Amino acid sequence: MKRIGAAALALFFCATAAAQDAPALSDDQARTVDRLIDKGLEDDLAWTILENLTTEIGARPPGSEAEARARDWGVDKFKKLGFKNIRIEPFEMPYWARVSESAEIVAPFPQPLTVTALGQSPSTSEGGIAGEVVRFSALFELEASPSEGLEGKIVFVDEPMTRTQDGAGYGVAVQKRSRAAIAAAARGAAGVLIRSVGTSRHRTPHTGASVRGGASLGPIPAAALSNPDADQLARALKLAKGPVTVKLDLKTEWKDSVQSGNVIGEIPGQTDELIVIGGHLDSWDLGTGALDDGFGVAVTMAAAKLVDNLKGKPRRTIRVVLWGAEETGLHGARAYAQQHKDELDRHVLASESDFGGGEIYSFDIRFGEGAEAKGAVMAQALQRLSIIPGNTPAFGGPDVLPIRDLGVPVVSLRQTGWDYFDLHHTAEDTLDKVDPDALRQNVAAWAAFIYMASEMDGDFGRLPVNDAGD
Repeated sequence: MKRIGAAALALFFCATAAAQDAPALSDDQARTVDRLIDKGLEDDLAWTILENLTTEIGARPPGSEAEARARDWGVDKFKKLGFKNIRIEPFEMPYWARVSESAEIVAPFPQPLTVTALGQSPSTSEGGIAGEVVRFSALFELEASPSEGLEGKIVFVDEPMTRTQDGAGYGVAVQKRSRAAIAAAARGAAGVLIRSVGTSRHRTPHTGASVRGGASLGPIPAAALSNPDADQLARALKLAKGPVTVKLDLKTEWKDSVQSGNVIGEIPGQTDELIVIGGHLDSWDLGTGALDDGFGVAVTMAAAKLVDNLKGKPRRTIRVVLWGAEETGLHGARAYAQQHKDELDRHVLASESDFGGGEIYSFDIRFGEGAEAKGAVMAQALQRLSIIPGNTPAFGGPDVLPIRDLGVPVVSLRQTGWDYFDLHHTAEDTLDKVDPDALRQNVAAWAAFIYMASEMDGDFGRLPVNDAGD
């Protein structure tokens, strides 16, 4: 589809707004938006929140003791910032943890390989497993292969990820993380290795859930090779005169049920209508979760606080949710949708910040029919931050998907992601990778957005139930 230029889109939005007689911001509201942006660009509260979270808690694996400490941290932080109606909403979930991991080429070129176990991978047998490596250049080749012939072998899916600004390459490459083990197991394989779902050229493998939904262990042991190690294994297969044998040794822990929870704090409004924003509190264990998703937690808390600092109550209540256990299957998001199903009619708009630490460059909407023109008003107000009107339906963020599918409208403040997948789900996801200027730009944009969402006349419509299109 041909992309529309930003200038043309702006003209289109203005024409649409005029045609639908969308409410414009009043002069006072427009001045408040500009004031919020100014304050956001100078505010360091988000940095303080992020520094505290990643230093005082560190990594926060779903269902772990560290995630429990993070929930207590969240409650304390909300209290100190003056939020109201603060609580933890608990839920049960399965628990997985890595214990140890190693891999090596045994023959014909003995050497270690850098790997990380994928989430929900079962352990190998005691002492590890060894098998002949069979390489597939892409997931579809494995899934199209004969149903027999891989018995006792180790499958290697060597499919690379394309670097893109919007993360579209991830959506394609991540399929092998959840489907490769299923396809390999169905053909009798003993284990599976995948090229990391990431764009880094360093020896930092990318973890991530290997079972869609995270409700059970995977069928066979599964691990990700760093991209340089995937290159090395591919070269070994090319140069070897015969089979290449790899040994994989994974030890993991699994519990059917542990407690996690969502942490909630609110800025009460004049009405009980809700603007729901937030980030997910949990992280993978390899880094400290600064970008995924401490950044989103810090941005949304700080932005909501800027709106709270305005004189008087916002029209609508702003609810900040620090979702639990996103990484292993959206457990907190699904629990929230279930626990709040009877009040979803009060959920006027929702969005999550969960795409690393890049600057916001696009504002996308997914509103109900007849409400789209309100997006033009919001987009126009954000243009001073070099944010353009988007031309695709908003995703909204992983943790708002369950309520989006139940009809709640969403927006996406889309961040640039050129280098996000160099760091995503790796040991490199640490505070030093965060750009303070980008953090402030995000806070400014989110503060302006949630203020406008709170104050605009009328709602944003409703989406078709189970609207699953992206």
